[in-house]
Amino acid sequence: MPLRIIRGLKPLSVLALTFVISGCIGTGGIAPQGRSLPANSLATDEAIQSAARDAHWPVAQWWRAYGDAQLNHWIELAAQGNPSLAMAAARVREARAMAGIAESAESLHITGDSSLKRHNWGDDQFYGPGNLANATTWDNSASLGLSYSLDLWGRESNASERALDMAHMSVAQERQAQLELQDNIVRAYIQLSLHYAERDIAEATLEQQKQLLDLAQRRLRGGIGTHFEVSQAETPLPETHRQIDSLDESIALSRNQLAALAGKGPGAGATLQRPTLSLQTPLKLPSALPAQLLGQRPDVVASRWRVAAQARGIDVAHAGFYPNVDLVGSLGYVATGGGMLEFLAGKKFNYSVGPAVSLPIFDGGRLRSELGEAAAGYDVAVAQYNQTLVTALKSISDQLIRRESMDKQQAFASESVASAQKTYDIAMIAFQRGLTDYLNVLNAQTLLFRQQQIQQQVQAARLSAHAQLVVALGGGLSAGDDSPGEEKTRAPKTPAALAAFDR
Repeated sequence: MPLRIIRGLKPLSVLALTFVISGCIGTGGIAPQGRSLPANSLATDEAIQSAARDAHWPVAQWWRAYGDAQLNHWIELAAQGNPSLAMAAARVREARAMAGIAESAESLHITGDSSLKRHNWGDDQFYGPGNLANATTWDNSASLGLSYSLDLWGRESNASERALDMAHMSVAQERQAQLELQDNIVRAYIQLSLHYAERDIAEATLEQQKQLLDLAQRRLRGGIGTHFEVSQAETPLPETHRQIDSLDESIALSRNQLAALAGKGPGAGATLQRPTLSLQTPLKLPSALPAQLLGQRPDVVASRWRVAAQARGIDVAHAGFYPNVDLVGSLGYVATGGGMLEFLAGKKFNYSVGPAVSLPIFDGGRLRSELGEAAAGYDVAVAQYNQTLVTALKSISDQLIRRESMDKQQAFASESVASAQKTYDIAMIAFQRGLTDYLNVLNAQTLLFRQQQIQQQVQAARLSAHAQLVVALGGGLSAGDDSPGEEKTRAPKTPAALAAFDR
């Protein structure tokens, strides 16, 4: 056989030998078990199926549907100063930086090193140093080290992909934090509006109670009333005053809560005026359910990116079973003796270049444990993703049912208030004419007050149901535009070379 052919076979022989040696460590059949649920495979109820007939989508600034300029301003203010959003944005920057660190492993690395040393040689009769005995010389060096990973098995590229997937996940989590902040502000604002409405009812009730007391006193002076009726009219006044004071407290606390959500001090909340919320246009849903719905939620998107990152982690663990080959080299000058900078002379130049191979032979089970950890992490991420899907679909169905119920309850509550108002008016006229006693008027007033409270609570619940439905749909943030495909979230298979060693 020609000598050049024999020389050409040597690298192949070395490569084959490394494969054989690496076969000492097998995967032991370690593989992920989790399977992601297809969104459309989940059973949908009547509420979701009927909603599919509409073809609209929440807008990004969905809170503008309430028609309250102060609410719009407050949410914009919160977006600029909320600490939770600042932390989420910092996590995104941190994840991107970590992705950059992982990606740098795929690039050529060059390091420089130099030293200038003044060396004094001793006189040792047993070991020398010969001609340098009792001499003082310069012992200098300068070098450039070069290394480049060939990444034959995709370890570095998969590690880079995993870090990038984690950065995508951080972006989705930032969107989730933004959506949660918007939801919390809207709901706190609705509660502030409800407290004002309840205070109006309490003040109106107080005014009616004062009129009843004045009427009872006039009836007593006219000889057609009794002291008992006057006492009955005086009794509820302190309690109504207490309710008004309690509602003032609730209004102040709601302002503080909104100020805290916006990242401001209590003084900022004190500037809040009474809300002017209204909701005239009902929210319609997109035509494709549930996959399109679920895919737009930031928490679902974040879960999918976590699954993708864990899948790449399995690839990284698999690559650890193969030999690692790097190209390394160095350029340098080195000299002992002579002048301080004489080591830079051309005759002092040296270099080295060649492959550096590391072989996993026996490691006490470390590689198998790392692969097992990666496979288990993938299964955990898949289970979390599946649970997120189930929870998301339940949330959407719950809010659809609640929205429909709130619309009906609002109509019933309005009828109840109208009926209670009519009953109170009749009782008041009858009492003025002496046709009934005060107790009937008090019962009618109590019923009216209660129905007015229920009406305001139903209205607040209807406004909240709209907000929670929008949040359940993803808040119009279009998080699904940045979602990994099925091929990225699929569990990687054991490479054929490793699978052969396991058999």
